[in-house]
Amino acid sequence: MTNPNPPLVECEKMHVTLPVSDLAAAIEFYVTKLGFRLGFTWGEPATFAGIMLGKEEIFLKESAPNPNEGEVYFVVGDADALYEFHRANGVEVAEEIGDRAYGIRDYLVKDLYGYRLVFGHPIYNVGPKIRIERVDVPVRLEKRLARLLQDLAEYKRMTVGSCLEEILLHTNDGVGPHTGSQLKYIAELKKKHGIDYDSHGSYRFVEE
Repeated sequence: MTNPNPPLVECEKMHVTLPVSDLAAAIEFYVTKLGFRLGFTWGEPATFAGIMLGKEEIFLKESAPNPNEGEVYFVVGDADALYEFHRANGVEVAEEIGDRAYGIRDYLVKDLYGYRLVFGHPIYNVGPKIRIERVDVPVRLEKRLARLLQDLAEYKRMTVGSCLEEILLHTNDGVGPHTGSQLKYIAELKKKHGIDYDSHGSYRFVEE
């Protein structure tokens, strides 16, 4: 008999094991061609390995490959950048990158053994349109922060107003709107514009 009230399950990681006939060759392909990094190997000689993309890890096990068993899906920060990296490395792209009806922009590649690997990032323009009315709000920003905002909006292909709306909506939900790669870019922008104060700096601003 099934339980009609399952407990809340919080899953932050998923490990998938792919059989490969040559572990060393598979590791080299994933690291040099796909941009993964080697987490660990096990055995002497090694017959098992963990490879990582960002914070996520999959396992490779030396045994007979079976590419018909399924595919592995990776949600990444910027699928377009990774797609260009994979194309530049000569990776076989089985399905070109594109926006899908299920709200993900993704593409599919195959590894040395024919395993299907999908890389994608969420898109947020799927669903019914939300009718709104915009109003002008007088806003004065610290000069360096304003320049950062303009650069960030351009980087995210948004207007400054849309970028501010996104940040405000996420802040009201207690979360941030930026991916890891975007946060890295923001750190570069802070250096570029000489922003040497922390997130509480605005409390100490004195206008000149």
